[in-house]
Amino acid sequence: MFLAGSEGREVAPELLPHNAAAPDDNLLLRNQPQEIGTNEWYIYKSRWGAFYKSCLEDTLRAQGVTTIVLAGCNYPNCIRATVYEASERDFRVVAITDGISNFSENGWNELSSIGINLMSAQECISQLNGE
Repeated sequence: MFLAGSEGREVAPELLPHNAAAPDDNLLLRNQPQEIGTNEWYIYKSRWGAFYKSCLEDTLRAQGVTTIVLAGCNYPNCIRATVYEASERDFRVVAITDGISNFSENGWNELSSIGINLMSAQECISQLNGE
């Protein structure tokens, strides 16, 4: 479904910057970021954790990023692995509680206990807007 060249690897058009290019599979499979907009990239993720053998950390550090905000599919796998990978690399982490599937009270407790910030999407937007 998400293989190189398949339609499933495409990001929903509503989430992309205007005139974003299609993913360049050859570039991404060589572990290179593909810039698609101002401060926006495609990055190939080969395993559950987004940092595992990827260029994500280098790409973020080059931009001076110190905090990541996570939303996505299936907390027990991809999101959880990425949280721990980010934390061990000293990134501040915000988990969007209403933007993560299969997220439960146990997940909230686990993340709170290791210092992860939990916010709803609206709370995060308000923080970013300085409200």
